Amino acid sequence: MGSRSKNLSDLEPDPVLDPLSDGAIGARQATMGHRVFVAIKRAIVHGRLVPGHPVSEAELARQLGVSRQPVREAFIKLSDMGLVEIRPQRGTFIQKISRREVENARFLREAIEGAIARRAAQVATSETVRPLWNLVEEQAQCGDLPDQSRFLALDDALHHEIARMADCERGWRVIEDLKAQMDRVRYLSISSATPASTIVVQHRDLVQAIADASPDAAEAAMRHHLREMLTSLPIVIEHNADAFDA
Repeated sequence: MGSRSKNLSDLEPDPVLDPLSDGAIGARQATMGHRVFVAIKRAIVHGRLVPGHPVSEAELARQLGVSRQPVREAFIKLSDMGLVEIRPQRGTFIQKISRREVENARFLREAIEGAIARRAAQVATSETVRPLWNLVEEQAQCGDLPDQSRFLALDDALHHEIARMADCERGWRVIEDLKAQMDRVRYLSISSATPASTIVVQHRDLVQAIADASPDAAEAAMRHHLREMLTSLPIVIEHNADAFDA
């Protein structure tokens, strides 16, 4: 069994939440509510808020230095995403990871991102491909036991850049909503199932296909990359059984 994440009772002096940030949008656009939402979502994805355990609205508000209202609003959004469960008269609980939801999200993501990779290859130029190579090399420099947060941030940045290259920002926004459950598994899989070097090799193959302006190869590489989850998921569940629905 993998090591368990911290319970809420263990928060001091090591807070479970990161400082408020702007997330993926600019500081001028980022509302306080959005920043609170991003901070709590990140803590769930990174396992610092333990699946199946209660979460205190008041405690999270205290850690973030905000009123309880934005935390309450964040809980509603996170409930819609399947990350928390709000139980009337009982409180809010971190949802365990649903294998079915992970597999459904992966299926949809493969369909969307396969098409995005195909379009990216159709419009690729040496100038637009350069940022992709830079991101892959940054990931490679993380090594086989990387800081998961940084490694996965670079992973997301690469996929986002491919969507931007394909002029499909809306597609990426759809993916961001879909992949919350997948992200929880991705975070666990680096330490227990999928070596970082495997992901880097898959990313290199994907970017090479885009650089070669080969739509068929780019789509196939993206689909192959996203199917890695099918291999890693049973291993992740075996090592982190308490984090998943029975």
